[in-house]
Amino acid sequence: MDEPLDAVVVGAGPNGLAAAVVLVAAGLQVEVIEAAPTIGGGARTSELTLPGFRHDVCSAVHPMGVASPFFQAFDLAGHGVEMLQPEVAYAQPLDGEVAALAWRDLDRTVDGLGADGAAWRSLLQPLAERWQEVVELLLSDFRRPPLHLGTLLRLGTRILEQGSPAWNRRFTGEFAPALLTGVSAHAISPPRRLAPAGAGLLLASLAHGVGWPIPRGGSQSIVDALAAAVVAGGGRIRTGTPVASLAELPPARAVLLDVSPRGLLELARGSLPASYEGWLRRFRYGGGVCKVDFALSAPVPWAAAGVELAGTLHLGGARAEMAATEADVHAGRHPERPFVLASQPGVVDAGRAPSGQHTLWTYAHVPNGSTRDLGEQVTAQVERFAPGFRDVVLHRSVMTAAQEADHNANYVGGDIASGAPTPWQMVMRPAPRWDPYRTPLAGTYLCSASTPPGPAVHGMAGLHAASRALRQVFGDRRDPLDLVRALP
Repeated sequence: MDEPLDAVVVGAGPNGLAAAVVLVAAGLQVEVIEAAPTIGGGARTSELTLPGFRHDVCSAVHPMGVASPFFQAFDLAGHGVEMLQPEVAYAQPLDGEVAALAWRDLDRTVDGLGADGAAWRSLLQPLAERWQEVVELLLSDFRRPPLHLGTLLRLGTRILEQGSPAWNRRFTGEFAPALLTGVSAHAISPPRRLAPAGAGLLLASLAHGVGWPIPRGGSQSIVDALAAAVVAGGGRIRTGTPVASLAELPPARAVLLDVSPRGLLELARGSLPASYEGWLRRFRYGGGVCKVDFALSAPVPWAAAGVELAGTLHLGGARAEMAATEADVHAGRHPERPFVLASQPGVVDAGRAPSGQHTLWTYAHVPNGSTRDLGEQVTAQVERFAPGFRDVVLHRSVMTAAQEADHNANYVGGDIASGAPTPWQMVMRPAPRWDPYRTPLAGTYLCSASTPPGPAVHGMAGLHAASRALRQVFGDRRDPLDLVRALP
């Protein structure tokens, strides 16, 4: 007969598995239940185009895999995950066969930005040198006084600058502002706003602080390592097991849910207090993505030198064009030339495709719930900066924003950030509560990216939720990061 469970985790995405790792590290009996046939959530890898071509289904590039406090404690390398560092973290091709390049080396980046090199250094060097403090500030639960007041001041003034009409004040050319805007556009929101500016500054500083690594074999290797640690700690993982109601779960003292606010509403089935339920119903979802993956017979023929070395590319033109494009998406319109986020893992990981061939991973930003197939528009946007691209395409696979939720129910309307990135919703997600993880249901916690600190594969929402469950349900006040560090 199975032992009684201490905790059940619903959802085997990065946050759900991070929560499970913390709980098994505390010596608890844990079961993880996943609706999909495979684990991973936003970090799966699969053959989406042709046999032998391995594509990341959602996340592909992982600065947080080496920077987040959870993954620093977990030690991916110690669990067999090899993080490969492209020489160029990200590139911003521009019309005219030129590009701005963010090398991992800050000095080399500054040298390539000409007259704006000094401005780039003054903006990012103070953050890159203190990247650990920046990460602690932005990946916290936002419920404790900040420890690094000097870094908070440096970061805050820069967010205010880049999130306001003053965002061009320090720049004179087009390369540096385009380079920073492309990073800020990861938020799928008009970049001249506070939350996207914060995300852009975090990611840009990490490019020079820890790099933007790509895991060998794909993002799946990260969640596989987490799952292996759960099982090694005595936990169980069940896949292909949809849960329609909390009442279907096996008895347990604690339940942790890696689901969206909409998912929590469906699972709770009217058992939540009206006020809390109202906040969940009013939770805003952000812009969506249309995912387009390519199998290629050869590398992408980029026109600008250096772009072929980049692990990540932002295809949107100059700063003004990207700002207008993202404003269109925010207003519910499809831009004629969408912003495209791309990754070419083959620059460091030749095993993603058959010998001599390559994969290209892309997202185009679209309004939430879009049903449009943007395969042709994305192909045209790549061709814009890589003439002859069409000639090397063997196959392409498209997932519209409306179809994203079929892959991952947390991606409501194609919102891979699990919530609109407004300042309010980054702090008070999913509801304005002192403990955003604890639900009004006894022993039940939310641990998804719809809680602080929000999206990305960092495991911190899982860590924060599990630490609450340990204290409040089990009376265990040990530091959860110490528990994770002690794992074999």
